[in-house]
Amino acid sequence: QVQLVESGGGLGQAGGSLTLSCAASGSTFSIYAMAWYRQAPGKQRELVARISSSGTTYYKDSVKGRFTISRDNAKNTVDLQMNSLKPEDMAVYYCYATTGPRGEYWGQGTQVTVSS
Repeated sequence: QVQLVESGGGLGQAGGSLTLSCAASGSTFSIYAMAWYRQAPGKQRELVARISSSGTTYYKDSVKGRFTISRDNAKNTVDLQMNSLKPEDMAVYYCYATTGPRGEYWGQGTQVTVSS
């Protein structure tokens, strides 16, 4: 089992920056990928950024060049640095970790609000 606890988020201004952090505990040795998802009101949850245990990253097109995902395997943390925020980035952001096909874990979610 893996537990994920998010921090950060809150209110940011359009064009500004926010950083989300996620700390994993439990069977962290078995995690091979971590990610950030988001869900805006009335919309489906979507993948924002993903990072493998080797550091390979993936970004949703709309956040490329603005968001950076990073991972500290020693500390079992994953961060999402969000720059040049846009109103459409406003959503509940969820930390995600996977240990394989039968192991998917989610954080409780953290609200990101962007004021224009």
